[in-house]
Amino acid sequence: MNRPHAPAQQLPEPTIQLAEGWHCLHAYYQIDRAEIAALSSEEISAGAAEVIAVLNPEADHAPARIQSFAVSGHRADFGLMILDQDPLKVDAVHQRLLATKLGPALIPSDSFVSITEVSEYVPTLEQYSEKLQRTGTSKDDPSFAAKLSAYEQRLPMMNKQRLYPDFPEFPVHCFYPMNKIRDPEANWFMLPFSKRAELMSEHATSGIKFAGRVSQLITASAGFDDWEWGVTLWGRAPEHIKEIVYTMRFDEASAKYAEFGAFYIGYVMSAEDVLKHLQIVR
Repeated sequence: MNRPHAPAQQLPEPTIQLAEGWHCLHAYYQIDRAEIAALSSEEISAGAAEVIAVLNPEADHAPARIQSFAVSGHRADFGLMILDQDPLKVDAVHQRLLATKLGPALIPSDSFVSITEVSEYVPTLEQYSEKLQRTGTSKDDPSFAAKLSAYEQRLPMMNKQRLYPDFPEFPVHCFYPMNKIRDPEANWFMLPFSKRAELMSEHATSGIKFAGRVSQLITASAGFDDWEWGVTLWGRAPEHIKEIVYTMRFDEASAKYAEFGAFYIGYVMSAEDVLKHLQIVR
């Protein structure tokens, strides 16, 4: 006897856009001074105007977010952070830069591809309620309902900022990639979720102390790049970047289970000011 076929599963339409959140690119460039020297002053001026137009955040072709910054150190001269729901619109910024008259002098030196996300360790309302009780705030305590209500109101706004972030008006930009290690004696991915959540809660508590001085965005890169996460920090002042990175390295989640890639420190400025800083235009 023939059995009826199970109904075909209804799959979503193929797409390069995320169900929620944005694609993210950190791109770093070095300047080939020999290429610049070979250009006439007219070609440099025209090329600079093209670069400024490409990186104009108000242009019709602009992605949802774009930020430029001068970079300290030999690994790069300037960098970009770009976010949009369309990964090709993100990549188009890079392609347009290389197609300008200054393009042959712009040498890509590093990049990091990731996506925005809401971390699995962000407590739900129920988990936050349990945390309050674990840390000594009884349901009978008059402050319990107030704390729970405040968190309920903050949570949608916090999650929106993680998925569709605005850039803070801070002048210092820091980026580094990171992994959670798989050492036989310290394998993050073998820990139960409850333990991982506890360690990440401790880590977050350390970061909260820097509110108003440092803003942070964690983007996910598993399957997109060689590292699992990208960490972007914006600082009100340079020393705040050093302080938060140093402080949080003492948390167990970092001290025992994390490894880090190269750090890039930059100073946020317009595309025109980047070109002036790099002595390409006066």
